[in-house]
Amino acid sequence: MGPLRDSRDYRLLFSSGVITMFGTMISMVAVPYQMKELTDSYLAVGLVSLAEFVPMVVFGLWGGAIADSLDRRKIIVWCELGLLVTSAALMVNALLPNPQVWVLYVVGAASMGIACLQRPSQEATLQQVVRHEQQGAAAVLSSLRWNFGAIVAPALGGLLVTTWGTAAAYAIDTATFVLSMLLLWRIRSLPAAEDAAPASLRSLVEGMRYAVGRRDLMGTYLVDIAAMVFAMATALFPFLADELRTPQALGLLYSAGAVGALIASLTGAWAARVQRQGLGVIIAAALWGVAVALSALAPNIWILLVCIAFAGAADMVSGIFRMTMWNQTIPRELRGRLAGIELLSYASGPMLGNARASLMANFGGTRFSLGAGGLLCVAAVMALGAALPKFRDYDARTDEHALAEKARREASEQALA
Repeated sequence: MGPLRDSRDYRLLFSSGVITMFGTMISMVAVPYQMKELTDSYLAVGLVSLAEFVPMVVFGLWGGAIADSLDRRKIIVWCELGLLVTSAALMVNALLPNPQVWVLYVVGAASMGIACLQRPSQEATLQQVVRHEQQGAAAVLSSLRWNFGAIVAPALGGLLVTTWGTAAAYAIDTATFVLSMLLLWRIRSLPAAEDAAPASLRSLVEGMRYAVGRRDLMGTYLVDIAAMVFAMATALFPFLADELRTPQALGLLYSAGAVGALIASLTGAWAARVQRQGLGVIIAAALWGVAVALSALAPNIWILLVCIAFAGAADMVSGIFRMTMWNQTIPRELRGRLAGIELLSYASGPMLGNARASLMANFGGTRFSLGAGGLLCVAAVMALGAALPKFRDYDARTDEHALAEKARREASEQALA
């Protein structure tokens, strides 16, 4: 609890994140549900994620560049306002006598672009407001925040959309952004370093070169992308609920992964003490694939929920290790740009994975998509682990980048004292 106790700005960011995560997760259930109701098509639901891919790539990278060159607080607040507008647009569309399918694609893409413009600044800000030795604890707290919204909100979202309709879900999402902005407005200014490079194509290339030159960082990106592309399948949840004759359990399917992730977070004190995070990511990602493959064999909703929960726990452990590596080894002047690259790794994978899951289900059914995807995930993760020994053997106690960043942070804190 150190970061919450010691940093006022972290408390404000954390509280804002809890509120907006709640609304965003409700909309995460509402959008595919509404698309399914309007089209009754696997492909149409999967294309929602595909439509968000291009803005995610473009704005994620540019968001990283501006995070290193502008006041991060201003970026976060303005993007929050943009997200409020897109959520309100979805609400208005849902209230129409004949809601338009194209609005779900266009506004969904716009919302993803704004969120990806904001996310690098949010990630980079943690390095400024949380002490070096508390980064592991901050990673666990971030996972707890995510899990709070991801457990309660999808279950509530499933109830809302099936009882009151998607407009009610979007209205709640809009209200959460209003409350969040009131908190974010109170955060102190977080200007860029005096010698920060202006946002440009050149600065983006500089960040990419740094990432490519760090084989341990590349391992965190590539393993997560592989795991998500081959095993992410949330786009199939509305169809699985119908196949198992439990449409009322739709929200539970979305919440199950977060239940497992919450258990991993609440018992995650051990994860903050692990020093071999690279190996930890490989093991956790492989277990995620195993759990998804097993879910293809689930004969009823309860066993399916257990499999999804186990997958969520494994994915959360992987996320804790990756975030700790990033915040303990990346220099401050590059943190925003690297956060943009990180965003591509953990956001593009689920998008492409849902498109992959929908396409495979279109040809072989939901069970085939889950089983084959999970097995392909395990194979890809093991292959990457073997191909990237520097990532596999990473140790925070001896890694040159971790030691250098720790020394620099300590020197900076002593100078301020």
